[in-house]
Formats: sequence, C-alpha cells, structure tokens
Amino acid sequence: MQSIKLVSEQLTPSKVVCVGRNYTAHIAELNNETPDQMVLFNKPNSAITGTLLSTHNNDTLHYETELCFVIKNKKIAGVGLGLDLTKRTVQSKLKNKGLPWERAKAFDSSVILTDFVDLSDAAQHFTFELKINDKVTQQGDTHFMLHKPEQILTEISEFMSLEDGDIIMTGTPSGVGEVKRGNTFTVSLYSNEKCLLTQQWVAQ
Repeated sequence: MQSIKLVSEQLTPSKVVCVGRNYTAHIAELNNETPDQMVLFNKPNSAITGTLLSTHNNDTLHYETELCFVIKNKKIAGVGLGLDLTKRTVQSKLKNKGLPWERAKAFDSSVILTDFVDLSDAAQHFTFELKINDKVTQQGDTHFMLHKPEQILTEISEFMSLEDGDIIMTGTPSGVGEVKRGNTFTVSLYSNEKCLLTQQWVAQ
C-alpha cells in the first residue's frame, strides 16, 4: 500500500476522491458542459506514486494540477498539491460512449502528490501554480472553484465514508496538457501570499 506524508506522520490512504469540472475555465478548455451536480470519481491506493510518468501502457498522459486535502477524524487535516494524470484520448472515447472514466483516471501511478502541511482552516484563501521548465503553465485560486473545500467534504461524506489518510483532489484550472519525458514540473502552494510548499518532479 502506498503512503503519504502529513508533516512527520505517514498515512495510508484507502482512496483518492477527485472532483471533476470544478473550474469554469477548464470546463471551457475541454469543451465540456457545466454539470448541475458535483462530478466525483475515485482513484485507488495503487494510483499513488512518487514518479511522474509521461506514458502508461503506451498511452500518453496529461497533467492536471490540483489542490488536495488529507482527511483525519472525518475532517480536513492537511493541504498539499497533486497531479491528476489522465489518459485524455481514452477519456474522450469513454465520455462519448457514456462509460465510466476508470481506465483513463484510475490506473496505477495516475496521481503524484506533494507532502502535506497541517491545516486548521480549509476556508482560507489558497492559490497554487505549476511551472514546467520554469514557465508558469497552470494557476489555481480557491476563489474560482465552483465547489469549495468544506462543501466538497460535506457532499462526499453524504454517501461515502472517508478514512484517515484519504485524499480529496479538488479539480484543475485551465492550462492542462501533455506530460513530456524529461520536463521538470514544479508546483507551489500559497495561502494569503505565503508559500506553504514547493515540490519538483522530472517526468520519466
């Protein structure tokens, strides 16, 4: 089982719960409709990895940078960032047929996460960015999320139990694209303009 780090504590998520279509600009970017209900899907523990892959089983992967929260005692306990890796071509085919997204979203090594920092107030203002080879590629801001963190937690908890260590990924802003081998991905998270964390990966 894969684990994540909250400050100095190692936690083992049973699952990663992901929110889709949570930023209007990203919805428009992929020519999707704005949903009338929160879009949710799961990734299993085996999806968590420490290595950023550019392909999986010969399928090209796309990056989606997301604000993430870790759960303890049914509450949001920590905040970090993650890349939701997606087989975009596979996903498009599945969506066109009205089929589930697991083959495009829940494969092994489909999510890479930073370490998490303690969090006492999930309602505070967060911003984040992704740089690829030092060029800003994605920028996120909780002000522009259709569904806010506590609202997401409440809705998930209405039908699904969240265990200690489980991760919530809150959706991606615009600027998604292909992961290219050798590129350096750097993510940074800010709260009220203070940098909480920075982490870097080189795509394999």
